[in-house]
Amino acid sequence: MTAVAFHFNVPDRRAYACRLLRKAYRSGARVVVTGESAQLAELDRLLWTFEALEFIPHWRGPTVDELPARLHATPVLLSTGHSARFGHDVLVNLGRDVPQAYTQYARVIEVVGRDDLDRDGARGRWRQYSAEGCSIERHEVAA
Repeated sequence: MTAVAFHFNVPDRRAYACRLLRKAYRSGARVVVTGESAQLAELDRLLWTFEALEFIPHWRGPTVDELPARLHATPVLLSTGHSARFGHDVLVNLGRDVPQAYTQYARVIEVVGRDDLDRDGARGRWRQYSAEGCSIERHEVAA
């Protein structure tokens, strides 16, 4: 069963996602990030610039089906059309809906900002994950 973790009250979702991905990369985790295309484009840009002396190997594309064979070992994939088919076991959701086929992953991380729209969407996703039998953890992000 997929474990789900909600990270609530995140002041800057993109910066938080960068730090989360850096931590995952350093620990050897393989992560897919999904969300709207514009969000992923901005995250892609930030991953190149958020730390001057660091680089998090990543690839961005509309679907992982377009991932070139030579890049299958890339630890972080940014894609609206996600899949765990290359051994990525963590899914970070920046989108508004529960990602389709999230059960392919051992773990899903939901990054939730402070605005009401984001929090309301998270409540709906929480209910759906719960109804589908997922174990859910709640993390409050310190300011």
